Amino acid sequence: MARQAGLKAGEFTPWDDLPDGTDLLFYEGLHGGVVDGDVDVAKFVDLLVGVVPIVNLEWIQKIHRDAAERGYSAEATVDTILRRMPDYVNYVAPQFSRTHINFQRVPTVDTSNPFIARDIPTPDESFVVIRFRDPRSVNFPYFLQMIHGSFMSRPNVIVVPGGKMGFAMEVILGPLIDELIERSRAAKK
Repeated sequence: MARQAGLKAGEFTPWDDLPDGTDLLFYEGLHGGVVDGDVDVAKFVDLLVGVVPIVNLEWIQKIHRDAAERGYSAEATVDTILRRMPDYVNYVAPQFSRTHINFQRVPTVDTSNPFIARDIPTPDESFVVIRFRDPRSVNFPYFLQMIHGSFMSRPNVIVVPGGKMGFAMEVILGPLIDELIERSRAAKK
């Protein structure tokens, strides 16, 4: 993405005004909920959604992606992971405690040593743990009925089969996004 915008990896595009009539801004990336000193991006977000694999799966995916797309050796990727660890611990991971909803993919196969994994676990070899920060307004019985194979593991957590992640996102996020758009339009009247 950075390259397409004429930027180096890790650089941000400049701010730009939204076109008139815009009801929704969708941002996808690592820093949608970052808070650091005087910088508080999270306070501007109406619906903060985290999508993250467990850390070993994240590393397996990175090692495979960096080898396939960038030609990096596994050792070079591990060096990158280690170099970025303080940023991950201090800036990336804390954002997931600020989210309204988290979708976390958890493999059901052995990923105990991500540095020797031969392949990436498939969605069907995974569960998705969905955590709601405020479960009071969540219609869990509806979600459990709609998403076959789902179950609750805590009062604010529903678990769905990994292959159903996209459908679960549609069922859960669709109405929330519709509500945000309606509120935006009502505020403009």
